[in-house]
Amino acid sequence: MADIALFHSVLGVRPGIHHASDRLRADGHNVLVVDQYDGRVFDDYEQAGEFAESIGYPALMQLALEAVNDLPDGFITAGFSNGGGMAEYVATQREVGGVLMLSGALDLSMLGVESWPAGVPAQIHYTVDDPFRNQGWVDAVAKQVQAGGGNVEVFDYAGAGHLFTDRSLESEYDEQSAELLWTRVLSFCASPPS
Repeated sequence: MADIALFHSVLGVRPGIHHASDRLRADGHNVLVVDQYDGRVFDDYEQAGEFAESIGYPALMQLALEAVNDLPDGFITAGFSNGGGMAEYVATQREVGGVLMLSGALDLSMLGVESWPAGVPAQIHYTVDDPFRNQGWVDAVAKQVQAGGGNVEVFDYAGAGHLFTDRSLESEYDEQSAELLWTRVLSFCASPPS
């Protein structure tokens, strides 16, 4: 069983985040859902982005770090979209057992960080045609994890859904891809690769 800090997308703690935490808990893990928006939820990416920018990304990063204060070292960080960047940032500030970037990976330089934590494994999951996917960032993070001595797996899925595991987003959800993602994520959480 792992302790897992789960960070939401720019849209907030939507049903997809609750579903994700339920999947992880059903597999025996202890999940902390971090709500950086204090209950605010969005349906529109543009409005959500404006709200996040009004808080400021440095402030959101600090909130992410403060939220995991009570978790013991060795927990896994996981995040969807913008939450993937939060998961990365927390992993560079705390001793973690692994990082899951779900439709969200940021070059560490964007987080003001120089290097990946030594030996920490990671997974990156994206649909091939995700409109928010930046292949340069995906490649940069993969190289940074490897440079830090960590095992990294990058998984591509058919389609263009951004939050493709969220059933409440009908235009993005893909059941087959979501189930494949969960098979890989649950395996990682049960035994992060060294």
